[in-house]
Amino acid sequence: MASGLLALFDDIAVIMDDVAAATKMATKKTSAVLADDLAVNAQKASGFASERELPIIWAIAKGSFVNKLIILPSIFLLSYFAPYLITPILLIGGVYLSYEGAEKVVEFLFYRNKSRKENRKEMSEKEKIRSAIITDFILSLEIIVIALSTVRDKPFEVQVATVTVIALIATVGVYGLVAFIVRMDDMGLALIARYRGFLQKLGLFMVLSLPYIIKGLSVIGTIAMLAVGGGIFAHNVEYIHHLAEKLPPFIGEIGIGLVIGLLALALLKPVKMVFRSNGQE
Repeated sequence: MASGLLALFDDIAVIMDDVAAATKMATKKTSAVLADDLAVNAQKASGFASERELPIIWAIAKGSFVNKLIILPSIFLLSYFAPYLITPILLIGGVYLSYEGAEKVVEFLFYRNKSRKENRKEMSEKEKIRSAIITDFILSLEIIVIALSTVRDKPFEVQVATVTVIALIATVGVYGLVAFIVRMDDMGLALIARYRGFLQKLGLFMVLSLPYIIKGLSVIGTIAMLAVGGGIFAHNVEYIHHLAEKLPPFIGEIGIGLVIGLLALALLKPVKMVFRSNGQE
């Protein structure tokens, strides 16, 4: 009995060691997309009234958690029964991210005179949350597929544990940092009110720097969507992969994402016009 328990604990310890090593490797592979995920979601969660920021982040985080509950078993089933479907699903997600990124570029270049307030009135709070959850779904899918690809040679239980840990990091870690960023001004004001010296100066810096951080994240989030969208095509379509190899790595993926996004915009614009005209009628 005792020897059986010791053998069981020994097996668990070996599996945990394998999971720790595999998670470290998978985290390195997914770090770029995790960083993009942070930038995109911080952008999506910013710009709301102060009292609504945390409830909205919580709503998006809950949606992200549901996304993981859908994606994890689906990807394991697909990778076992129909691995050929994973790439087309990723490419569809790449088109969506490229479309969103290209749309923001076009709005910046040609519709800057339109006020931000008017732009924000076009979408309700629920619509913005839904848009953020859809974007999170695609980024989460990319992260989980990359993580799984790094541990395909490991036993099934190690694959499940490793990819699940990465999925949790992509939810808890990312949205914890997003909450910290959007509430940084409140934390800064608390430091200013309660302390003197270095901590007071740190609080002042947090308050003054937040608007610039939010603006920076808006730009970084747009670039990240284009880079991830273009990267999906560069890594999964042979012709585009060879084309990307001739270009600087990061710049090439952004360019590919922008071209794909602009093509998607051009194709969807007539469809949108038809729906709007039918709605008016």
